Amino acid sequence: MTSRFSAAIAAALLVAASLASNAAAEEHVVKMMNANGKGKFMLFEPEFIKANVGDTVKFVPTNKGHNAETIPDLWPEGAAELKGELNQEVVLTIDKPGIYGIKCHPHYPMGMLAMVVAGDLTNKAQLDTYTPPGTAQKRYDALKEQVGK
Repeated sequence: MTSRFSAAIAAALLVAASLASNAAAEEHVVKMMNANGKGKFMLFEPEFIKANVGDTVKFVPTNKGHNAETIPDLWPEGAAELKGELNQEVVLTIDKPGIYGIKCHPHYPMGMLAMVVAGDLTNKAQLDTYTPPGTAQKRYDALKEQVGK
């Protein structure tokens, strides 16, 4: 009888822990924009997010012509990839710790990229080996500086 009671308590604790972790998950909202009114064009706002494993990041098109998708060379190994359609919301669920690079495919060479950092920086070495195209380097460098803060 004692082992059945212990098993029931253990199961109840697992369910409670699961519910608590789901309740603590946060949704971050990122706008996909043509301009922010402050001289910055083709951007995600915010473009840098500190999150936790289990959180979600919703990318919302506030202007037409944008999407959000994985930067394969800046993505945690084994994490589910992201590829949103143009003009559609897409949600990234943070399922692994690490650094997640996100781009807007049409505006990537113009610097439209974002970074999500969650938990341990398991793929930090990718920060130094990855090189973005076109004028994206300047924004990428600014995002890189925020990783350790």
